[in-house]
Amino acid sequence: MSKSETRSIFLPDPAPLRLTFLVFSGASIMCVASAIDPLRAANRVAGKTLFDWSIVSADGKPPVTTSGLPVAVAGKFDPTARADVLVAVGGFGTRAGSSGTLPTAFRRAARSARAVGGVEAGGWLLARAGLLDGRAATTHWEDLEDFSAAFPDVDVRPDRYVIDGPVFTTGGASPTFDLMLHLIRSRLGMAVALDVASVFIYDQARAATDAQPLVSLGRLDGYDPRLAQAIRLMESHVDRPLPVSAIALRAGVTARTLEKIFAAAIGETPGAYYLRLRLNAARRLVLDTSEPMADIAARTGFSSSAAFSRAFSRAFGKAPVRMRRG
Repeated sequence: MSKSETRSIFLPDPAPLRLTFLVFSGASIMCVASAIDPLRAANRVAGKTLFDWSIVSADGKPPVTTSGLPVAVAGKFDPTARADVLVAVGGFGTRAGSSGTLPTAFRRAARSARAVGGVEAGGWLLARAGLLDGRAATTHWEDLEDFSAAFPDVDVRPDRYVIDGPVFTTGGASPTFDLMLHLIRSRLGMAVALDVASVFIYDQARAATDAQPLVSLGRLDGYDPRLAQAIRLMESHVDRPLPVSAIALRAGVTARTLEKIFAAAIGETPGAYYLRLRLNAARRLVLDTSEPMADIAARTGFSSSAAFSRAFSRAFGKAPVRMRRG
């Protein structure tokens, strides 16, 4: 990004904006679609090209998304190609794929761009390129702790998306859609943004600074707000589990009432749901990190590695060590 940082891309401006999306294998197809399809819809609504983009990969081959669907690309990432906005879209495996010479090349390309962005794990590339130093940023909630430890010069926040000057980052597919709607609204006005949202029958119910939840309750019709409060308490105490009686007290109900609420809404007891929440968090750490099992046990609230391994084996049919090797 040039220091003469001209105009923010998030200001009224009907001029066409050119974007380059660098997509990594292991990205979510929903993240790719959330980044690009709102721009396509804005062009359709406006009847002209207001957003022009190209999709590239690090090696020029179609990146394969988590669903197994490949993404067609225009070619290999070229740091000399000009773009107003440079966006890295990443997911599982992006930590490894964003190393080597790529951060240097990305930083070089960013010098001539007006803005750079990281979608979900794409922020790892921005951070390795030094583009997030001294700035606020976010990434997917599963990676927040590791991301913060890896990049101490970054002000890591649990927000849905973060815009800090010419740099933006998002925490996942839905926040990316929110960000793109914000871009469209900022540049082209509320009417166009509403028309784009209507194309997708999309309701934006969250603000950028809302924290990313471990459990996305969405807009479930009729769920008891006490259920939401209990689940939020559970997800904020994964490492040091609260007794169900304490959760019920904070939610303003008796333990028996909380059990009835969980039975009606989820079909299991609060304790069983809480354990499953912790084990799912543990499984992500087993599969997606190289953390020692003892550390994973501590991070997910188990008193010992042995207790963790027993609970994990009962839930998933194999020990955590075996699952990682497999």
